[in-house]
Amino acid sequence: MVDAPPQAGALPVSRPVDGPAKEQGGRRAETRQRLYRAAADLIAEQGFAATTVDAIAERAGVAKGTVFYNFGSKEALFAGLLDHGIERLADALAEAARGPAASPVAVLDALMLAQLRFFDEYGPFARVLLAEMWRAAWQDAVLRLRTSVLAVYERVLADAVEAGELRPGLDTGTAATAVFGMVLTVAIERRALRPDQPVEDVHATLAELVHRRISP
Repeated sequence: MVDAPPQAGALPVSRPVDGPAKEQGGRRAETRQRLYRAAADLIAEQGFAATTVDAIAERAGVAKGTVFYNFGSKEALFAGLLDHGIERLADALAEAARGPAASPVAVLDALMLAQLRFFDEYGPFARVLLAEMWRAAWQDAVLRLRTSVLAVYERVLADAVEAGELRPGLDTGTAATAVFGMVLTVAIERRALRPDQPVEDVHATLAELVHRRISP
């Protein structure tokens, strides 16, 4: 079976520099990208247990052997998908945190908007995170989410507490998880039921809720 072209909306990958070896590596990265997209779509639609390697290969437009060549198993493919998506999400939040926001609370708002936009573009991955990654088999991925994504929120919340913008004594670890989970759930609900609602309007409502609950 001939490999299909990359699909729109797939999780981003870095482009290699020129050269035969790099070109080969680039082709493999693009193949993995198609497999990630196919796996995310199928798992979001029907769950991990019901998703087969045959179905992933067919959706990606590659031979079944290509899945095993790149990952070895469905479980390894899913673990790679989680790692890849979490890394891309962490990059998006880190970039937002480096922006020209005037205060820690403004940075917090920028993080929520960046998360909403990320999941607006990569909706199936959002559904995979919500439905599948909290199982015991994927605890390593949960730890990576905590150390690379939730940690960004936690640092900004701690800065806001120190600056007097949020109430003293706030449990920033729990607050980080709560804000991330709220944005994730709302992003999924918006894509499913209110896709025409602007992301910026959703963000304004979420920001108001957060400010009211944890401000001094």
